[in-house]
Amino acid sequence: MVGCTYAAVPLYRRFCQATGYGGTVQRRESVEEKIARHAQDGTVTTREIVVQFNADVADGMPWKFIPTQREVRVKPGESALAFYTAENRSSTPITGVSTYNVTPMKAAVYFNKIQCFCFEEQRLLPGEQIDMPVFFYIDPEFEIDPKMDGINNLILSYTFFKVSEE
Repeated sequence: MVGCTYAAVPLYRRFCQATGYGGTVQRRESVEEKIARHAQDGTVTTREIVVQFNADVADGMPWKFIPTQREVRVKPGESALAFYTAENRSSTPITGVSTYNVTPMKAAVYFNKIQCFCFEEQRLLPGEQIDMPVFFYIDPEFEIDPKMDGINNLILSYTFFKVSEE
């Protein structure tokens, strides 16, 4: 049973990335390939997108988990860096793992994480606090997709879950 629980996170991650389920970004072309392609094309964007940050912890997870900034403004084609802070408020070490989604879901295909802490176990000692970076890129094609008309705000949301340590 423990093995099934442990395997659930990577299997869920692969499923979500393959299908785009729950606002998870689908993977087709690497972020580096996208950046290089748009740089070569000389793509220039003018539209400003507000990316807001949300943080939650699952029931029974004694962590404080917050974004260190409420939002950033970025133009499609630009990368941005944001941070989340987690603190273990219990008297015992706790390992957690996070999942994420991007809303509105139809815009998630244009949101590309270059580096993040999701799906990786984070072990915090009692009272320990850490800052975790999220480096992301909004695909410039966001600006020319008619389905994105009127969408000027994205929400990047993370939820931390306690990892069973049996």
